[in-house]
Amino acid sequence: MNDRYYSTIDTLLLDFDLALRTLFGQPKITDRPNPTENIEETGMDERQRDHIARLLRIDHTGEVCAQGLYQGQALTAHDPGVRDAMEQSADEENDHLAWCQQRIEELGGRTSLLNPLWYAGSLAIGATAGLAGDHWSLGFVGETERQVEAHLRSHLDEIPPEDRRSRAILEQMKIDEIEHGEKAMHHGGAELPAPVKLAMKLASKVMTKSVYYL
Repeated sequence: MNDRYYSTIDTLLLDFDLALRTLFGQPKITDRPNPTENIEETGMDERQRDHIARLLRIDHTGEVCAQGLYQGQALTAHDPGVRDAMEQSADEENDHLAWCQQRIEELGGRTSLLNPLWYAGSLAIGATAGLAGDHWSLGFVGETERQVEAHLRSHLDEIPPEDRRSRAILEQMKIDEIEHGEKAMHHGGAELPAPVKLAMKLASKVMTKSVYYL
């Protein structure tokens, strides 16, 4: 845990740096190895490579949204322990960002042009959830991670078994998302009302459809 005192200006500058790294630079990753290490590339036709790159672009944008969500919640969290837990999860989500981006580039694709828009929206949602109280903020994280985990499972169903590099990334991401969701609920997350869960699912559908093409 970092006990150093940061002024409001310091915090804002650090968060601005995190945003720039998330959207345009190199995210600060942990020392975990890339899941694709020691996995050889397999031959796929251009149609397959393009489709998989688009699926991973959706997953990459999902991680951009996660960064916005966690950073927004860390700004407004009341309990320092909750803030630390959110920041640790955000660090691990940065690994996902880097892994997805590398794999997208390997497949000849690109990340989404809409990432700044989705990041800004997620940052606002995260900060609002934090202001509502840590139990609601954590509950939002828990539900988000459940929906992301289901989303990753659907992509794993679409990616052919021979693309072991893409599958290795998504499998590790799925494990991490489950852990992050459980961590949020363990720290006191509240179960969200059904209408909120439905609204989150609808927003996710808009994101996936738009990012697949843009």
